Amino acid sequence: MIASRSLLAIAAVALISLTGGGAAASAATPRASLTDIESEVMCVSCREPLMVAQSPQSYAERDYIKTLIAQGETKKQIEQALVSQYGPAVLGKPPAHGFNLTVYILPPAILALGIAIVAVTLPRWRRRARAAAIPPAPGDSRLSPAEARRLDEELAHFDG
Repeated sequence: MIASRSLLAIAAVALISLTGGGAAASAATPRASLTDIESEVMCVSCREPLMVAQSPQSYAERDYIKTLIAQGETKKQIEQALVSQYGPAVLGKPPAHGFNLTVYILPPAILALGIAIVAVTLPRWRRRARAAAIPPAPGDSRLSPAEARRLDEELAHFDG
């Protein structure tokens, strides 16, 4: 009995979450705000973010955005309307398609390449440094016999 009720409750929650639930669907598309849109678009005449621009064109863009917000348009619809009105230069970030996609792909690719190069070369450098830092064995002399004799003579001079 208790198991069937909890199973029924889980099924009801799953059904509501899958269908979106009336109130949840309207909350999923929040109302657009001027400050939110201003931070993501540019003034097309002065090439500054609309949030800080003070040109007559920026005031016209703000008025246009306010009109679209009053009509109940979503943020995405407003951005599309701005692009159709002023062109893609109005967007703060370039659209992620075509050649503009390189703006989003190239920096992480360069970073990954740099990490890979460091990961490959760093162990090699460490091995070389360790091999160079190993002191020679007691019987291992890298000096020529003449240099070894001269060194012994010099050291004997300081000992005595």
